[in-house]
Amino acid sequence: MSFAPDAFRHHPGLADKIRDPAVSFFRDLDMAEIDRIWAEAGEQSNPRYDDATREAMRHEALAPYRGKDLWVFAYGSLMWDPAVYFAEVRRARLEGYRRSFCLVDRSGARGTAEAPGLMAALDHGPYCDGLVFRLAAETADRESEIIWRREMMAPCYKAVFAPVETAQGQVEALCFVADPEAAMIETDISHHDQLRYLVTGTGRLGSSREYLANVLAGCHELGIADPALEALLREVDGLREMRP
Repeated sequence: MSFAPDAFRHHPGLADKIRDPAVSFFRDLDMAEIDRIWAEAGEQSNPRYDDATREAMRHEALAPYRGKDLWVFAYGSLMWDPAVYFAEVRRARLEGYRRSFCLVDRSGARGTAEAPGLMAALDHGPYCDGLVFRLAAETADRESEIIWRREMMAPCYKAVFAPVETAQGQVEALCFVADPEAAMIETDISHHDQLRYLVTGTGRLGSSREYLANVLAGCHELGIADPALEALLREVDGLREMRP
């Protein structure tokens, strides 16, 4: 399987910047392996949705789009590593949301219970620049299952449809936004705690600081600016240099 021949027609420069789904870790995400990782991290209860519940949520949310093309908005690693085969990609702006480091990780991935880590989510804000992918109607069910398994693994996000602006016109896209009622989401996290978690959080996937740097590097590679995250990384690095 491969991308549609004209998938990059609007932005040919992205063709060599988006990872081939065939080599993506997320293409065939093994839930048993995720369970093992959580158990090794000392999780007393498995936070993820069981497969049947997750799939029921997907079918209910996507029911109005069954048999149709499906647009998906990407703002983080999904931009450069979507793990799905899409028919079209566009640069896009989602109004009303921003990249926010408000997903607190205590699972052992980028932080622990003793030293939590931090990752990005979509929280309310002025706007977020990213990419939007069109999944063709004939493959949307399979490809959306891959995305849903990744993004809706555990209670963190709400799946919403929102208007997204592109140079080729507005589209209605599936967006995974922070759920303020989820245990891992802290939309009211203080700036002090953001910095502390980013400076000290680390786990089997690396440090939270590395994650922040990777998000920015991916944005740079795709030509997407985020001055707020640039400033956050400078602050984090300034504090790291002060540590003994």
